[in-house]
Amino acid sequence: MTTLASKNTAGAGFHASPILGANLQRVLVDLVALHLLGKQAHWNIVGKNFRDLHLQLDEIVDLARDHSDTIAERMRALDVVPDAGPKAVAAQSSLTDFGADEVDTAEAVDKITLMLRETAATARAVHDDVDNEDPTTADLLHSIIHDLEKQAWMVSSENRSPRKA
Repeated sequence: MTTLASKNTAGAGFHASPILGANLQRVLVDLVALHLLGKQAHWNIVGKNFRDLHLQLDEIVDLARDHSDTIAERMRALDVVPDAGPKAVAAQSSLTDFGADEVDTAEAVDKITLMLRETAATARAVHDDVDNEDPTTADLLHSIIHDLEKQAWMVSSENRSPRKA
């Protein structure tokens, strides 16, 4: 006969260490900050190519929101409680603030590129420690890094000129 105690421990699964939880928390708050700062940029950019950048920012915001949800749900699956409330994001995010004023699209491109690269850098910084403990979660980080760096390339190209041979 199976007892209640054995039901609760049977197949308990993998639980993240405090280090893994802290690393995922770092990624989570930067993704949430990217989502929020992306909307701030979306509302306050002005200038040439406004419409294209405005629409691209919605893509970035959606990407950040989707990836933050994936990380938070992975944290829960590993028995870690995610905290992406406003106080936690403000206190823990490593992203450079976009600002509260109107921003010319050319300047906004540089700021958005920086935020994307900073978010990717956080995921890269924790990757090896995450991979050592949980390769499955590291696979999620691969996808996040890929998507963020692709967006950084696409956004930054707006301000580039072709290289001369």
